[in-house]
Amino acid sequence: MPQMKVLLADDHPIVLMGVREIIERDPRFKVVGEAMSSSELIDKISLLKPDVIITDYNMPGDDQYGDGTRLVEYLRRHFPEPKVLILTVITNAQVLTWLYELGISGVISKSAGLEQILVALDAFYRQGHYQQDQPQGGLSEDTDDLSQRLSQLTVKEFEVLRLFSTGVSVGDVAQSLNRSIKTISTLKVSAMRKLNVDNDQALLILCVKANLFA
Repeated sequence: MPQMKVLLADDHPIVLMGVREIIERDPRFKVVGEAMSSSELIDKISLLKPDVIITDYNMPGDDQYGDGTRLVEYLRRHFPEPKVLILTVITNAQVLTWLYELGISGVISKSAGLEQILVALDAFYRQGHYQQDQPQGGLSEDTDDLSQRLSQLTVKEFEVLRLFSTGVSVGDVAQSLNRSIKTISTLKVSAMRKLNVDNDQALLILCVKANLFA
C-alpha cells in the first residue's frame, strides 16, 4: 500500500511543527503540505490531493471560508474523499456530536496529547476508519440543567456563540459567517433565550462554565 498523504492546517506554527514530527515517525504516512488559514487549506487540497486532512477547529481571520462548522461543512461538501481529523481543545459532548454529524472521521483533543494522531492514522491505514468512543460530556454532574439547555442550541447558534465569545462584535460575526447582522442578532438572541441568560456578560460566563471553548 502506498504512503498515505496527509495535509495539515493550524494557525500556530508550533502546532504544525509538532504534528509533523509525530506523523513522520511512521514511514507509512507523508505530510505533503501545511496551511495556516482556511483559504490556504482549500487551495492545497485541490493541489495536493491528500488522503487525510488534519485541521484545527479554530482558525479565525479567514472571511472567505471561515473556520469551525462553516469550514467543516465546506470540506465535506466539496472534498468528500479525504478523511478529516479535527484538532480542538473543545470537550463539550454536544459540540463533538455536531462535528460527527457533519461527517468528520475523528476528533483529536489537543489537551490529551497529539500522539493520538498516529493511532487514528494507523486505523485509517489498516481498516479504513477510526473508531472512537461516543463523545462524553465535558460538564460535571452538577451541571445537568446547563447541559440540557446547551443541547437545545442549533449548530448555527453555537457558532455564533463561539465567535462572539472571542470578543468580536455582532458585525464581525456576521462577516465571518457570511450572514446578515440581523440574522446573527436573531441567532444570538435565540441562543441566549435557550440558555436563560439576559446579557452578554452572563452569556460569556456561561460559556466558560460549560467549557465550550477551552
